[in-house]
Amino acid sequence: MSSNRPYLLRAIYDWISDNNLTPYVLVDATMPGVRVPPQVIKNGQVVLNLAMRAVANLDLGNEWVSFQARFSGASQSIQIPVKAILALYAQENGQGMMFPADEEGGDTPPPSAPEPDDTPPAPAADDEKPKRGAPHLRVVK
Repeated sequence: MSSNRPYLLRAIYDWISDNNLTPYVLVDATMPGVRVPPQVIKNGQVVLNLAMRAVANLDLGNEWVSFQARFSGASQSIQIPVKAILALYAQENGQGMMFPADEEGGDTPPPSAPEPDDTPPAPAADDEKPKRGAPHLRVVK
C-alpha cells in the first residue's frame, strides 16, 4: 500500500490555506534528494513558507514537493522528497501535523527527482532575517 503522507500533506495544506493561515513546512535537510539553499539550513532542518504569495509553481506530488521561492532576492528551485517532510503547520497558531521520521521503505530516496533547475544557490549571508523562535506544534486528537 502506498504512503498516506502525500495525501495528508495536501489535505493539511488545503485546510490551513482555506482558513487564511500561512502553511509552513519543516524539512529534514539531511535526507537524500533535498534541494534547498544551504544558508537556510539550521541544525539539519529547514522551515519553509508554502503560502501561495511566497512560492510559485507549487507541486505537492506523491513523491516530491517542488516550487520556486526567493531567498535573498534570488529565485531558487526547491525540491523536497515527501519522506523528508517532518511537519506541516500554520505559522500563526502552530496547528497542523507532525509526521514520523521513519516510515516503511527505509532510507531509499524516491525513484527520480523532478528536472533540476541550474540556478546556483545564493551566497550565504548571516543576519539577513530576523531571528524567530522554534515553531510551536500542538497534538490534535
